Parts: sequence; C-alpha cells; structure tokens
Amino acid sequence: VQLQASGGGLVQAGGSLRLSCAATKPALRIKTMGWYRQAPGEQRELAATITEGGTTNYGDSVKGRFTISRDNAKNTVYLQMNRLESWDTATYYCSAIYFGRSYIHWGQGTQVTVSS
Repeated sequence: VQLQASGGGLVQAGGSLRLSCAATKPALRIKTMGWYRQAPGEQRELAATITEGGTTNYGDSVKGRFTISRDNAKNTVYLQMNRLESWDTATYYCSAIYFGRSYIHWGQGTQVTVSS
C-alpha cells in the first residue's frame, strides 16, 4: 500500500493549508481515510477521519477549523486546515483502512509548521 501525502509547509498563525493524500496501491475500496498528527515528544492523535460514505470524525482540538473530504474515485483524502495556530505544528500522517482488513496503513508524514 502506498499513501502519498503532500501539502505541508510553513504558515503563519491564522493562515491556512490544504493537505492531500492519494492511495495508489492497491486500487481497492477504502473504508476509512484520515489524518493523524504527532508533535515532538507527544503521542499521535486524531485530526480527522472520513468513511467512504462521508461520515466524518474530528479531534476536539481541530473541530470548527479543519475540514476533511475525500474523492472515492481517486482514493484521495484532503484536509483543509484554517485558522492554524502554533499548537497545530506537527507531522501529519495520512491513514487508510481497506474493506476486508482491520489494520491501519500509514503514509510517510508531511510536516506542518505554524509560526506565531
């Protein structure tokens, strides 16, 4: 399984970024796609997930600021991040759970840095 993430970078507090992640191999149906994040010295935490049917789930710290969406035909998930704050600084990891499988596949991570 290959999950290719992009869109991270450096942004000022209050700004926006959009992350993208495409699952390229295998081209099978994905039950749930999402984003998790991990800051240095911290545990990985949920940012947002979305099912094939469009049901979303957000971590408390991003509710109202981040929006997750997906293109099922492209097996691609997006994370629109608005009103970014310094505590959003982390490595963001794309995730995918395929139908018929119970484990999470992880992408390589993309760095988001918010300067205050």
